Amino acid sequence: MTKELFSWYSASLDKEMPIAGYGHYGFALLLVPTAAADYLEYERFQLMDTLAPLIDAGKLRVFSVNSINNESWLNNEMQGEHKAIRHNQFNKYIFDEVIPFIKTNTSNETPIITCGASFGALHSMNLFLKRPDLIDGVIAMSGVYDLTEYTKGFYDEQVYFNSPSHYIPNLTDQWYLDNIRKSKHIHILTGSGSYEDPEASRKFSGVLNSKGIPHELDIWGTEWTHDWPTWRAMLPNYISSRF
Repeated sequence: MTKELFSWYSASLDKEMPIAGYGHYGFALLLVPTAAADYLEYERFQLMDTLAPLIDAGKLRVFSVNSINNESWLNNEMQGEHKAIRHNQFNKYIFDEVIPFIKTNTSNETPIITCGASFGALHSMNLFLKRPDLIDGVIAMSGVYDLTEYTKGFYDEQVYFNSPSHYIPNLTDQWYLDNIRKSKHIHILTGSGSYEDPEASRKFSGVLNSKGIPHELDIWGTEWTHDWPTWRAMLPNYISSRF
C-alpha cells in the first residue's frame, strides 16, 4: 500500500496541517478523526490495514486529515463563541484547501466521500450536507448528529448551522436539497453494543426521510460496540459492497 505524507501551512487555520495519503487510484475517501485525534489515528488503530486490499486494488484512495477538536469543542478553557469560530475555520480548511488538494492529486471527476467514526461521523455528515456540490457522499459510523451533545450547554446560530439534526429539518433551499438528494452514498452505520447510540442514528435517519433524502441506515447488533473492532469491520464491508 502506497503511503504519502503531505503538509502545508493552512491560511484558514493559521497553522501547519498534515495529511496522510494512501493508495494510487479510485474514489477519494476523506477521513475525519474521532474526538481529538490526529491524521494518523486510523492507521494507528489498524483501519488502514483492513482497507489495504481494497486500496491496493485501486478501489479507493484515502486522505486522512488532522482534527482540531481540541482547539474547539473539546477545549474546556475556551468560550463557546470562540469554539464555534474555530470550528468554522476547520470547515473552511476542508472546503477551500483539502478538497482542491484532493482534486489536484486525483482529478476533477474523482468522487469524494467523507467518512468518520464517533465525533468524526458528525463532522463528516456536516461537511457533506453543507457542500454537496464539492462532496459526493458520506459514510458515518457510530455518530450522534446533534452537536449540542458536545457543546456543554452552549447554543448559538453557529452551533445550529453545524448541527445536522438542527438545520436539516428546516432546510428548504431547493439547490441544497437537490444536490443532497443526488448522492447515492449517504450511509449511516452504528452498532448496538456498549457506548453506541443507535437511537441517534434512527432519529437522524427519520430527519433525512422527512426531507426526502435517500440514504441507508444500517444498525448492527449488540456485539458491536463503540470501538475500533466495529469500525474495522464496518468500513471495509461498505467499501467493498457499496462502491
